[in-house]
Amino acid sequence: MDNNKKEFKPYIPADKVVPEFTVTALLIGILLAIVFGAANAYLGLLVGMTVSASIPAAVISMGIIRVILRKDSILENNMVQTIGSAGESVAAGAIFTLPALFLWAEEGKIAFPSILSIAMIALFGGILGVCFMVPLRQALIVEEHGTLPFPEGTACAEVLLAGEEGGSKAGTVFAGLGIAAFYKFLADGMQLFPSEIGHAFKNYSGAQIGMQVLPALGGVGYICGPKISSYMFAGGTLSWFVLMPMIALFGGDAVIFPASVSVSELLATSGPSALWSNYIKYIGAGAVATGGIISLIKSLPLIVRTFKQALGSMKKNAGSGKQLRTEQDLPFPLLIGVILVIAVLIWILPIFPVNLVGALIIVVFGFFFATVSSRMVGLIGSSNNPVSGMTIATLLFATVILKATGTTGLTGMVGAISIGGIICIVAAIAGDASQDLKTGFIVGATPSKQQVGEIIGVVASSAAIGFVLYLLNEAWGYGTEKIPAAQATMMKMLVEGIMNEELPWAMILIGVFVAIVVEILKMPVMPFAVGMYLPFSLSAGIMAGGIVRIFVEKKKGTEAEKKARTDRGLLFTSGMIAGEGIIGILLAVFAVVKIDSKIILPFHLPQVGSLVLYIALLVLLYVVCMKADKEK
Repeated sequence: MDNNKKEFKPYIPADKVVPEFTVTALLIGILLAIVFGAANAYLGLLVGMTVSASIPAAVISMGIIRVILRKDSILENNMVQTIGSAGESVAAGAIFTLPALFLWAEEGKIAFPSILSIAMIALFGGILGVCFMVPLRQALIVEEHGTLPFPEGTACAEVLLAGEEGGSKAGTVFAGLGIAAFYKFLADGMQLFPSEIGHAFKNYSGAQIGMQVLPALGGVGYICGPKISSYMFAGGTLSWFVLMPMIALFGGDAVIFPASVSVSELLATSGPSALWSNYIKYIGAGAVATGGIISLIKSLPLIVRTFKQALGSMKKNAGSGKQLRTEQDLPFPLLIGVILVIAVLIWILPIFPVNLVGALIIVVFGFFFATVSSRMVGLIGSSNNPVSGMTIATLLFATVILKATGTTGLTGMVGAISIGGIICIVAAIAGDASQDLKTGFIVGATPSKQQVGEIIGVVASSAAIGFVLYLLNEAWGYGTEKIPAAQATMMKMLVEGIMNEELPWAMILIGVFVAIVVEILKMPVMPFAVGMYLPFSLSAGIMAGGIVRIFVEKKKGTEAEKKARTDRGLLFTSGMIAGEGIIGILLAVFAVVKIDSKIILPFHLPQVGSLVLYIALLVLLYVVCMKADKEK
């Protein structure tokens, strides 16, 4: 690939027209947007992070269009992954913020948010994210081609360009999906074996070792890799084997806010997990918030440079007529009109408890963070994009502004979460759109058609996300061990604390300074902080997947062989995550309609059976990766 953009020639030349925006691509893309959106919503609420859906959507598309329908169109496949990946980004933005509204409703403070209000927040945030990203395409993707790597976008293009392998690659995704779905149904549906194993230490009060033996966790660990997994594991180790035993040792009979009973009583009645829910969550929240702010501060020079570049690109695009098919963006006046209409609707619609100041905050912060997000994913990829950090900064600013302008109490808190929810979705969608447009730039797609496809994916997933959030809350409830909803719980605590001035600042400050120490030691703060915040059993399950990745990468072979093994594992684990997510949603339906108890088996394997089966699953993952050698 030539680094000089003037000499770069896309796979499909600009003067060649092939099927792209077809009914087939739209239908498959919409279906995948809803499926991956629901699966990622479940995953994100469980482990606090989502995974990119672009590559699995692309290979599934190739499996359907090339193998089943006997058609051959790389641009149709690209359109499918563009639409399908939008669902994952909408889900990521929604789950990091909107469950806070459900938590307040459970406490009786507000009414439950309507399906329509959730859909409108997701829809407006998603459309704004696309509109804000379009003017950046020329500057970030075309003019900096060869400079900004856009890891996921480039990798997805490579998958599409290797289309002749589409059948086997799609089979790998579906194999992972089917195996994980069956495993999850046996564990949490029929309860053949416990999905979480653990042991509390009698002579080391407050500490508890454990692991959630679920396919999605192993998949996340493999995709993130051993380094990120180990940082999360280290954060969990600090919380569960240092901080919690210290609280148990020194707390004793003391009643420490926010708990209403003594530390000893908490341990006696609920075990070590009570220390996590009453204290560690606040320490972890301080660390996560600090990690997000540190990542923004470190990015300030990049942010300023990208912002100037974006403004310059907008001026240039406004006065230039596009000729070539591969240079056609949505018209600039149309984008401005849509942004203004959405801003006015946010201000006047009663669904949004936001005043004029709040609407202006959304537009200004939205464009600012869309710019940041698009540049960040170009450098470090979507998985490392600090979307939650941007949302924390927005929430802090929005809450203070709303309080200062007289919008206080529950109205102000709901308004702050609504603003944060829209901004979070804006940043997530802007990052996803930039990766998709990079893929399109390489394969020779029509940008304006991709941008419309992204909006269609946003509309489809926005219509579904409210039902998914209601379903999961009705089945298990947010903030529980089943679905901790880590980011949303933390956002709720921050907004409440600022509005009511009731945060346990001592604990939050402990987390703040732990994060600062981690930064001084030159470790990535965010995964470490998330590990501190989440239950140790989650981090342990993720670490197991990271260990498999170590064995795969250490296996001797040429660079091409190593890459083939790793990529095959990425496809298989993407399927595993989707499979568990789909069964998770299905089990939530069973729980809501009260038939979950009817499928439980009369016998159950002990904890050691769970461990053996999880190890077997991880060994299977390793074998699948090694199978790439035989296919050479």
